[in-house]
Amino acid sequence: MSKKVKESLIKDNLYMAVNGEWLKTAKIPADKPLTGGFADLADNIEKTLMRDFNQLSSGELNSDNPYLTEFLKYYSLATDFSKRDTAGFDPARSYLKRIENLKSLSDWEKQLTDLTLAGYSSPIPLYVEPDMKNTQLYALYAGVPNLILPDKTYYSPENPSSKKLLQIYSAMLTKLLELAGYSKEFVQKTIAGALAFDKSLVSHVKDSTELADYVKSYNKYSLQDFANCNQHFDIQNYLTTLLGHEPDQVIVSEPKYYAALNDLVNEETFSNMKSWLLTKTILSISPYLSDKIRIIAGTYSRTISGSKEPMNPTKSAYYLATSQFDQVVGLYYAHKYFGEAAKKDVTAMVKKMTDIYKKRLSTNSWLSKDTREKAVVKLEKLGIQVGYPDKLDPLYKKFKVKTGSLLENSLAFDQIALKEHYGKWNKPVDRTRWEMSAHTVNAYYNPSYNVIVFPAAILQAPFYSFEQSASENYGGIGAVIAHEISHAFDNNGAHFDELGNLHNWWTKHDLEYFNKLSQKMIEEFDGLKTPAGNVNGKLVVSENIADAGGLSCALEAAKNESDVDLKSFFYNWARVWCMKSSLERQKLLLAIDVHAPHELRANIQPQNLGDFYKTFNIQPEDGMYLEPSKRVNIW
Repeated sequence: MSKKVKESLIKDNLYMAVNGEWLKTAKIPADKPLTGGFADLADNIEKTLMRDFNQLSSGELNSDNPYLTEFLKYYSLATDFSKRDTAGFDPARSYLKRIENLKSLSDWEKQLTDLTLAGYSSPIPLYVEPDMKNTQLYALYAGVPNLILPDKTYYSPENPSSKKLLQIYSAMLTKLLELAGYSKEFVQKTIAGALAFDKSLVSHVKDSTELADYVKSYNKYSLQDFANCNQHFDIQNYLTTLLGHEPDQVIVSEPKYYAALNDLVNEETFSNMKSWLLTKTILSISPYLSDKIRIIAGTYSRTISGSKEPMNPTKSAYYLATSQFDQVVGLYYAHKYFGEAAKKDVTAMVKKMTDIYKKRLSTNSWLSKDTREKAVVKLEKLGIQVGYPDKLDPLYKKFKVKTGSLLENSLAFDQIALKEHYGKWNKPVDRTRWEMSAHTVNAYYNPSYNVIVFPAAILQAPFYSFEQSASENYGGIGAVIAHEISHAFDNNGAHFDELGNLHNWWTKHDLEYFNKLSQKMIEEFDGLKTPAGNVNGKLVVSENIADAGGLSCALEAAKNESDVDLKSFFYNWARVWCMKSSLERQKLLLAIDVHAPHELRANIQPQNLGDFYKTFNIQPEDGMYLEPSKRVNIW
């Protein structure tokens, strides 16, 4: 990506001044919905690892890593499309039969624990995570099923996409089910039943804006109260057999859904629910079958994302295999391509950022002394993880590839993973566990662990490089680091204490003032126009608070360096958000993504900072000018 910047354009549009020339000629790969920024780094890692895996498989490269050896066996199964194409749907027959043979709700109930551990979908999805109010122990959570359309709002009669998308979804399922050998009559009935069951869920689940307020997902039910959500099957027995013990509580993410569960799941709705289960099942296993089946099963997701073509077989096999062994692959990538020197340098940057944040919190003018002190304690307890985990998750040591098909091995691995997952219930939380692999181009803050994590893959240019100046690095990875720190104090993270527990440590007055500032951030972005539609300020507020705090903190860090160059700082901030994506993907993200569109992230946050105006002499008549009363500064 070019580093050429048209300075004359900066006064009107920083993002276009930095990225405009590239955007004119950039081509989106036919098999992907976007290019640039994060995507380019991921594409480069993809090419690097595919080359390595081919050389390891052929013997050109050697490895004595037993877990990588198992991955390569699995990768070999994934890339053997001759075998996969010959087998067609055969490896899936017995897995599909489990659903086909269900006779009644009672029959489903008797098998529910086994079905759950075998990876089948359920109208009451259960999972184990740290208890948000006692993060020392894993608790049982009850979520809600995914809808067919991307979000509840898509089902509105005013949404022009819904009918077309459901038609594409139905056509895709028709092809799959007929290819699997089902009769036309069965196919029509099954699809109609699945759509009807999906529609019955819509009014009882949250939309993306409601889900973005994740503090409200903590609703503790006693075992008896949760069991009483449905009178038609024995929920208490199901939970007890699944966990091996009787839990005393269940944390419910969406009470409105469970208040309706009695009407949603019963003998009368069973036929539709069974159709829904069968369609979910066939879609979940299709990527592991023939290439033809894989391509058909991806029709709907490609439509939503705007990808013009399916991935080629080899690339699809790479993503399928690496997702199954993601931590194994991540450690291989990190140890080979990420140096200790870079890890130490980035860790030092993180510590500089936390020091700046600590200073800012200590001298904050609108927080009371009590809240300031507690905020500093939370910051001092913040965990920092850079590059890659110190050890491999023991789960991967249980993955042994056996004779059989790709699907059979995948289902066996899923069963191992699910058994281990539910086996964590009521046990101490492992806070060293990474939720991203080291070859993932991203970063995150986990409020329940109070930890920030920066995988090796994002620690490269344009985010970070020894070849870049300190100002460029602060405008890139520095802002990302401080962004993740800021999540500890965004509208969601601020509700968690230094141990990661959901616990209000604010005074009433401080919290009210913080909420007013958060509302200003909502208003700053709400209704902004993009080619795909208008921004929902409430949906993106938490990420915007983190962006604002991140950029402001990184700016201060850059100014502390002897060779500070604020032009380079702001150039690189805009450069890392450079992206070109399909209109379909843009529309999807506007509806469901908690991040603002890339161009707005690049342009709006600098407008809140006085140094941006001084650096580029921005005046009231310029497009990048924002009047002082509308500028938002929280952290």
